[in-house]
Amino acid sequence: MTSDRDAIADVLLRYSTGIDRRDWDLFRSCFTDDCDLDYGEIGTWRGAAAFTEVFTALHAPLGHTMHSLSNIDIRLEGDHAQARTHVNALIMSTDGRSGVTAHGVYDDDLVRTAGGWRIARRHFTSVHTGAIGAPADPAGDGS
Repeated sequence: MTSDRDAIADVLLRYSTGIDRRDWDLFRSCFTDDCDLDYGEIGTWRGAAAFTEVFTALHAPLGHTMHSLSNIDIRLEGDHAQARTHVNALIMSTDGRSGVTAHGVYDDDLVRTAGGWRIARRHFTSVHTGAIGAPADPAGDGS
């Protein structure tokens, strides 16, 4: 039998897996229908359908992404839980030559639903973002 902590950690990992595989059904399954999501400068959304639609479009022009989660701290309170998770993301251009690293913290409120644990509220705090690699040389002459 899976513990609540394991089930909650699984939701968080499914989120990252959904993004990195572009499996938007898996991604969508991590949230309640009426979730509230605050990603700071990236944006805020209400509802899993709207959030999934925006993230599908945001990731369409990107290359590979790798979201790594660590320091997952889960606090259970019956059918509610809070989780704080560190995230390190590598977001590459389609040519694989440049990209962005992003580091931050997810603060989540989760609820137990008939379909299992889901994220009801998320606040993302960006800690650091930086460019990596060099953009492609459009002239092809090294200038």
